[in-house]
Amino acid sequence: MNYQEIDTPALLIDEAVLEKNLAYMSDYAKKQNVSLRPHTKTHKMPKLAQKQLQSGARGITVAKIAEAEIMAVYGIKDIFIANQVAGKQKLERIKKLAETVDISFGVDSIAHIKEIETVFEGAQKKAQILIEIEVGEERSGIIEVNDYKALLHEIKASNNIELKGIFSHDGHTYKAVDQADCLDVFNTATTRTLYFNDIAGEMGFELETVSIGSTPPFMFGFDIPEGVTEIRPGTYILMDCSQSNALGTYEHSAASVLTTVISKPTKERVITDVGAKGLTAQSRSKGLTTTTGFGKVKEYDDVHVRGVFDEHAIIYNEHFNQAINIGDKVRIIPNHICPVSNLYHKAYLLRDGEVVDTLDIAAQGKLQ
Repeated sequence: MNYQEIDTPALLIDEAVLEKNLAYMSDYAKKQNVSLRPHTKTHKMPKLAQKQLQSGARGITVAKIAEAEIMAVYGIKDIFIANQVAGKQKLERIKKLAETVDISFGVDSIAHIKEIETVFEGAQKKAQILIEIEVGEERSGIIEVNDYKALLHEIKASNNIELKGIFSHDGHTYKAVDQADCLDVFNTATTRTLYFNDIAGEMGFELETVSIGSTPPFMFGFDIPEGVTEIRPGTYILMDCSQSNALGTYEHSAASVLTTVISKPTKERVITDVGAKGLTAQSRSKGLTTTTGFGKVKEYDDVHVRGVFDEHAIIYNEHFNQAINIGDKVRIIPNHICPVSNLYHKAYLLRDGEVVDTLDIAAQGKLQ
């Protein structure tokens, strides 16, 4: 059927754009001589994860153990949880998962190591961990060199843990003021990551993986310094308003939300049937990824969602109001695709406007 026959709200994916995005990142990774391990929290769809593997990815990244468990059910065997894992209950799940897949996860504290060492006593294989390095995003990760060295000493003394490598996430590239600033942030973050890699080498560790993340630097095609072995972009596969604004074009936007016009109470105001529960209320207010409102109407230039209630999108644009009728359907490109994917049970894959597949968002709601 044609996408206009789909009931709304609905998440749509343009196959042609999707395939171009997959090919771009695969080619980029090959040219930069690094492995590609895409972050599947962007889409949470096993079929898209399989497409990423078929396009050259060596494995996938997830944010949560439940996401890893779902991807494993669908046959994916190489998974990295790019997050700290704390608590016996969660570590027991990783230990069980490690019996059938290659699973690794993040740490940044001696407290993590002590707990992992206890839980993995008697396991079939050692816990596979990567240390997160904080590179300016002001989130999780090791900050002080002395803390890092103490952590490495603790790992060296352990019996049930294997250190695979280190990873970092330069998420603050989203707030860069322009491409030159983005490059500066990227270089600073990568240099810091490699510095911590050198420290590990000085302490007798030969790290297999030095992994870096965030989509903007890779979409700009920045050169990756020698010593980095892996990249973890996420948003690139579907894109969104914020990433499109950074690039100055919406031609990479594969995902959109189909919505129906349900009211035109004034000559300017238009109401559609998707609100915060289908678009989120997220926006970006700083730098080159700054967004206008809460999403852009795909079919019209300069028409944005000004506000959202739970179930309503509010648009103010007289020209748009005159051009559409109650009952018409339009597509909205979300500001941030990752949380939007988590709001739907399925997505519709389109080829020339026709539905060619329905994709289960099997990891939807898998937050534990």
